[in-house]
Amino acid sequence: MDDQSLEFLIGQILTQRGLTLATAESCTGGLVSHRITNVAGSSLYFLGGIVAYANNTKMSQLGVRRETLEQFGAVSKETVLEMARGVRHALKADIGIAVSGIAGPGGGTAEKPVGFTWIGLGVHGADRARQYTWPGDRQAVKEQSAQAVLQMLFDHLAKG
Repeated sequence: MDDQSLEFLIGQILTQRGLTLATAESCTGGLVSHRITNVAGSSLYFLGGIVAYANNTKMSQLGVRRETLEQFGAVSKETVLEMARGVRHALKADIGIAVSGIAGPGGGTAEKPVGFTWIGLGVHGADRARQYTWPGDRQAVKEQSAQAVLQMLFDHLAKG
């Protein structure tokens, strides 16, 4: 593990500040949690994650509202924000991060092509989300999405 990797730096900041983290992942299938737990000592700040691939799981485990899914879709700003808040609440974490996207090769539409991804961060009073459209195959979309989740988290923590 590179001691300058995002997951390592995130771990240092979370440990120094006594903050906890939980993840809600759809298209990445646990890749974000995997990267976070590659850091020795991550049990000090990482409470766990929920891989909510199916919409029913997003609703039952993360509290995403059916109305949100019907109106905006599983891959939307509204859904990832509800996922981030939901995992934060479910695991009683200080910070919740979430990702939902279309990894491909199928499933894309004109409005939401393969690679279309939303990432959400849930922190008391500071929720935010970003949208990306990644190039490449399924694995590339998953890896780029996981990297963007970690970058968003790091950027939030680096601001203090």
